Order: sequence, then structure tokens, then C-alpha cells
Amino acid sequence: MFAPRDPDEYLLETERRVIRVRRHWAYLVWDLFEASGLMVGLVLVSYLLPEGSNWLFQNILWYAGLVVLIRFIYQVLDWYVERIVVTDKRFLMTTGIFTTNVAMMPVTKVTDLTFHRSLMGRMLGYGTLIVESAGQIQALNRIEYVPNPTEVEDAISGLVFGDKKGQQQDRFSMLKARRAAVGKRKAAKL
Repeated sequence: MFAPRDPDEYLLETERRVIRVRRHWAYLVWDLFEASGLMVGLVLVSYLLPEGSNWLFQNILWYAGLVVLIRFIYQVLDWYVERIVVTDKRFLMTTGIFTTNVAMMPVTKVTDLTFHRSLMGRMLGYGTLIVESAGQIQALNRIEYVPNPTEVEDAISGLVFGDKKGQQQDRFSMLKARRAAVGKRKAAKL
């Protein structure tokens, strides 16, 4: 009932899934540092207070620590349920624990595809995918912390740009075969 939907439930029967990934774990590093720093700060303030200090203030500090911990757990769960799915027809990104958001963009709208990898991204194995469409800002224009960026880039590039070339070659072969067939019919009539 409360479990987030599987992204494959949003796919059509005619779609073929090419990629299904979750953001790289490095996406959580800043949240981890933030939560750790706040917890250390709260513990230090708690121990620096005099022995006979107000018990109410001590309780407020520990409840604040609990709130920091719950917030971090929520961020980890939100990262865990988020999925990036690329099919042969569209890009999908599902997010949300309690309320599911699904962002979609047709593959046919893609005009340019860029991968950016920082030094830290190359060391840890993630990159940023920048998808541009014909003069429009889409919901999926910048996807950060994409894992295995080389494999993802190859698969998406083949999907977005490789098929167009293959379709043109197939079309050219069909036209060539049709002309040859018409030419044979004309030669048979003579």
C-alpha cells in the first residue's frame, strides 16, 4: 500500500527497457557529512553544558539529534526508491517515497546528449547526463550522479543516435531494392 511503485509498471508492453539505474551512492555523501556534523555538534553542546543544567535543554538537544537522524534516513530511502529508466521510446525518472513523481521525455525529442565527469566522478565512477531537446527545458534535462557513465552513455547514444542512422540505411536499402525490382520489371517487359 505505501510501497513505491516499480518503474517497470509505467512501461508500455511495446517498450523495451535499455537501462535501469539508481543514482550513484556518492549522491548521499553531502547528506552524510551534514548529518554527521550536526550530530557531533549536538553531542558536543550536550557535554559542554554544566552538570546541573536544565534537563529540558538536554532533552531538546537529544530530540534534535533524533530529528537529524530521521531526516538522514528519509534521504537514504528517497535515494533508494529513485530510479532512472531508459527505454527504446522514452526516458523515465521515478522519485518519491509517499508521493510518486514520474518525469518522462520521449527519446525522439532528444537533440543533444552530453556527459560530464568531474575528477571526483572519474575516481568514484559517476557522471552527469545532460539531455537537450529542441529548444525546450524538459524535466529530465540534467541528471546528476549517473553510475557507470561510459556504459550508460554508449547505450543511450546508440539508442538516440544509432537507430536513426540504421533507419536511414534501411530506408536507403529498401529504396535501392525497389529501384532494382522496378528496373527488372521494365527489362522483362522489353
